[in-house]
Amino acid sequence: MALTTAPAVAQDAPSDAVEDIVVTARRIEAPMWEVRRGDSVLILVGSIDGLPRKMEWRTDALISAVDRADRVLFPVEGRASLADVGRLIWRFRTLTRLPNGRTSADYLSPDLEARVESLTGEGPTRDSMLILSGDLMELGGYSSGGRPVSGLVRQATRANRTPAEPVGIFRGDELIEKVLTTPPERYLDCIEAAATAAEAGVEAGAQRAENWRLRRIPAVLDSPLEKAATACSYWSVMAQADDLRRIWNTAVDKALAEDGVTVAIAPLRLLAEPNGVLDRLEAEGLEPIGPDWRPSASAQSAARP
Repeated sequence: MALTTAPAVAQDAPSDAVEDIVVTARRIEAPMWEVRRGDSVLILVGSIDGLPRKMEWRTDALISAVDRADRVLFPVEGRASLADVGRLIWRFRTLTRLPNGRTSADYLSPDLEARVESLTGEGPTRDSMLILSGDLMELGGYSSGGRPVSGLVRQATRANRTPAEPVGIFRGDELIEKVLTTPPERYLDCIEAAATAAEAGVEAGAQRAENWRLRRIPAVLDSPLEKAATACSYWSVMAQADDLRRIWNTAVDKALAEDGVTVAIAPLRLLAEPNGVLDRLEAEGLEPIGPDWRPSASAQSAARP
């Protein structure tokens, strides 16, 4: 191995390689922050879901940085067995329909039901809240067929055999059980946010994606579609958002305790929200180098009642 036959080269290469990776990463056309602690460098790439299918953004710098990193971290991953998939197919009606012949009008307030019916052009629906929220978010510009950042990076790690792992793993049977047994009432905040995103329209959704590409973080987080994506996420509906924060904070601390370069593909809101990962790192005396993630003082003043 080169490390044993050429120790002098092995000692000199990491410093140059790290700087090269960091410089490359700074050209990424997406929100990215660099954090250093000793000999550790962590590159946090803030991702969002539902990017438009035809959206064009430069990915070469991101792939190049991933290719030369020591390790890559992905979001929490659910792993299902064939038995889990079979159970989901068997219970498909439970996943897609409201229980006991009920409709959306049995769960939503009259005002929200009227808004939903105006948006969908239909009367009360028997579709599950999961299906209804997806339909509303699609009206707001959310694309389930878009190319996620994590998927793009995953292809690169496989092609170049870059060490990679998720920050956590969900057992498929546990995940499916929770989705199948969660009562419709737990989706009410999600439906409210999804209806607001649908009312804002596809153009507002496209602007969210453009703001993400241009690293306008406060504008992304303030987008109706981004708020809906957060409210309708598994973590929010299952009231496990604090668990997700804990998982990512642990993963970030571990990465900053290891030598070399780690590239982490993390949810943008989790990174940039008040008291999120970036705020915590800054409070600990570290310096996240990248775009401003907090609203300007003038914007904060304008938002106050």
